[in-house]
Amino acid sequence: MTYINFNKEKLINLSYSLDKELLRTNRRGSYASSTLIKCNTRKYHGLLICPQPNIDNELHVLLSSIDPTIIQHREEFNLGIHQYPNGVFIPKGHKYVNEVQSDPIPKTIYRIGGVLFSIETIFSKIEDRVLLRYTLIKSNSDDTIIRLKPYLAFRQVHQLSKANEWANKKYEVVENGVTFKMYQGYSNLYLQFSKKVDYVHVPDWYYNIEYIEEQRRGYDFQEDLFVPGYFEFKLKKGESIILSAGLNEIKPSSINKIFNKELTNRIPRDSFEHCLSNSAEQFIYKRDNKTEIVAGFPWFGRWSRDTFVALPGLAMAIKDNNIFKDSLISIIAEMNGSLFPNYGSGKDKNYGSVDAPLWFFWSVQQYLKASDDIQTVEKKFYKKMLVILEAYRIGTDFNIHMTDDKLIWAGEMGKALTWMDAVVDGKPITPRIGKTVEVNALWYNAVMFTLEIATKFDDKKFIEKWKPISEEIPISFKNTFWNKDKGYLADYVNGDFKDWAIRPNMIFATSLPYCPISIKIRELILSEAKNNLLTNRGLRSLSPIDLNYKGICEGNTSERDAAYHQGTVWPWLFGHFAEGYLKVHGKAGIAKIQWYFEQFQEVMTEHGIGSISEIYDGDPPHKARGCISQAWSVAEIYRANEIIKKYLNTETL
Repeated sequence: MTYINFNKEKLINLSYSLDKELLRTNRRGSYASSTLIKCNTRKYHGLLICPQPNIDNELHVLLSSIDPTIIQHREEFNLGIHQYPNGVFIPKGHKYVNEVQSDPIPKTIYRIGGVLFSIETIFSKIEDRVLLRYTLIKSNSDDTIIRLKPYLAFRQVHQLSKANEWANKKYEVVENGVTFKMYQGYSNLYLQFSKKVDYVHVPDWYYNIEYIEEQRRGYDFQEDLFVPGYFEFKLKKGESIILSAGLNEIKPSSINKIFNKELTNRIPRDSFEHCLSNSAEQFIYKRDNKTEIVAGFPWFGRWSRDTFVALPGLAMAIKDNNIFKDSLISIIAEMNGSLFPNYGSGKDKNYGSVDAPLWFFWSVQQYLKASDDIQTVEKKFYKKMLVILEAYRIGTDFNIHMTDDKLIWAGEMGKALTWMDAVVDGKPITPRIGKTVEVNALWYNAVMFTLEIATKFDDKKFIEKWKPISEEIPISFKNTFWNKDKGYLADYVNGDFKDWAIRPNMIFATSLPYCPISIKIRELILSEAKNNLLTNRGLRSLSPIDLNYKGICEGNTSERDAAYHQGTVWPWLFGHFAEGYLKVHGKAGIAKIQWYFEQFQEVMTEHGIGSISEIYDGDPPHKARGCISQAWSVAEIYRANEIIKKYLNTETL
């Protein structure tokens, strides 16, 4: 029995198995994903999803799925499964699934009478290539034929394909396989086997395949997929064959070697910690001489805020500070003045984030702490730090500026500049215009950290200018946000208005390396957060006692966005809660924080298998929502455990 294992009794229940998804990625930004029973329920599912630089450099689904059929004594048993209109599943291959394992790679075992048949999937780390090993484990017949039917999409990951007359239905023969290219501009898709097989070309469209998750989310959900034909080959008991699906032709004689080499390089999924490490590795990719972090799978790209928050934990999990450094250097190249791109690439970059530049300081802090690499900080980061601080001091885009009390004010009508950035019908749900509590906690930490570095570099000019500012910030911070009678911090302040909604943003004033408030105030803040926000899946974004609280995050886009930061639970916040809590309570707080950390073991089999989702419902049982695997969720849960370990050995960090 592996750490993560699913048996037939559970898998045959579609309401159970369709809700659980597997993800595998490479280090080039490509991935494969589907449900446990290989029934695609999202437009983002597929066996080979890769960037297409000759089209738009975005992700595209080339190979959607492959249906295997076992043929014995002229009887056919189709192991595939697709949903069609009216909730009809054709074929119903899930009824043959006997077991699904995930360690060290996904392995699905089918039982058909006296036949045991397995499919193992591995995604190459260095190539845009997925490998599937088909094995006839057990059979009462020496005459077993395997038929494989590929479903092709060749479309952008956010779109759906429709049957058309201009698709190229032709194929070309390559060694032990064939290649397809449905439309101009696309890479060729090469399907090759480790042994010789027969290919029969019978091109046809399969209409109205449905993706139930897209339907639930209020998007178009029906697609037509192209099936060019099928492959056939015989297998004897104990025999295997490997299919390579990639963007370039390879020698079939190398397929077994590639598969085995990839297998030996996998982090095992035999424990909770190893699952987190394995998941952490999947967010990192290198392309075009850049190292970047995918914010979440399957639909997020690179977000600067998420990158800065996630990098420390990801680097810890994979034990690679070079990735940490390279990612910071790559994203610095995208700066526009003092701002980082919130999201997007090329001409479509969005720079509307007030907190991302301040999270950059925290990320550099964590890098220096982990690596002691002061030279890189001096050569690559220090000047950028000075640029950001000066721009915030004198004022920059989006009305970001330092006020007379040395705090940061930011905001424009119709803009949401903090991490609580959901917008419905062009209107931010939480605009938070003014002085926000986490931005100013981050601001104080950024100023103090830069002073620390300036002292190392003997930058007397900076110290002389900024030391008086640093001394004034804590006084203004307390006067602006603290209320003794309420016992917690205001979420944001705009003139005479103070928003006293109980939100998690105040916890950053307790967790950052430089805190602008006393330990006593921090203790009270954390108590309020524990009583109103803390769950076994992270922290709620709004207290349930608030009239604006929404405990379930579901429905169409507008309904989900309206709940996104109005009570929905965010796992990444737990890392900072844990850090702040242990700073205040020391070893006396370990048992509580450790208990909450261990609760995340349950999610390893709940949504994105072996990973942690983007969000969870605010109401129990805190159902997983959003992306099935989120970088800062995984990173901050891993980092929380590292903090726990350190407190087990010492009172202070």
